Amino acid sequence: MKITSQMVKELRDKTNAGMMDCKKALSEHDGDMNKAVDYLRQKGLAVAAKRADRATSEGIIETYIHAGGKLGAMVEIGCETDFVAKTDAFIAFAKDIAMHVAAANPISLVREDVPAEVFEREKAIYIQQALDSGKPQNIAEKMVTGKMDKYYAEVCLLEQKFVKDPDITIQDMLNQLVASMGENITIKRFARFAVGA
Repeated sequence: MKITSQMVKELRDKTNAGMMDCKKALSEHDGDMNKAVDYLRQKGLAVAAKRADRATSEGIIETYIHAGGKLGAMVEIGCETDFVAKTDAFIAFAKDIAMHVAAANPISLVREDVPAEVFEREKAIYIQQALDSGKPQNIAEKMVTGKMDKYYAEVCLLEQKFVKDPDITIQDMLNQLVASMGENITIKRFARFAVGA
């Protein structure tokens, strides 16, 4: 199948990958857009994994204030070099993460950071719900695992679906940026502020 420049542009718009990477992905998958997207996402994961142990001592702090000034967020995004910190793609990513934090209100970056008391409270609620619906204790325990995975996907920033594009998670966005920038990038911390909260 002939790979057109329009196909390459469409894939690039979807993934933010480099033009040559998009062309290669389309060529290797006979122009199948979905397979090419999956291929680029896997490649992004591999690049991100290779770079994960590099220090991210540069970066920026970005803010988002919602219209009306009653809701806002601040994030610190780290990278390896000052050069990357000044790129449009990096700054746009930081702005998107700040806006997402304001909108989605995550409680932690990753599962391991969810406070133990919050975890135990949620787990107890899910077990009681299962028991109340007539499930035996052993089945209730198994059901809780799936419910906790879903809970984590709702409250852990890296697992949340991006508010502007629910087809991708924040982790997917981060992996794409790492792959396109060629260096380790991390979301170091975030805070959300709401008037009266």
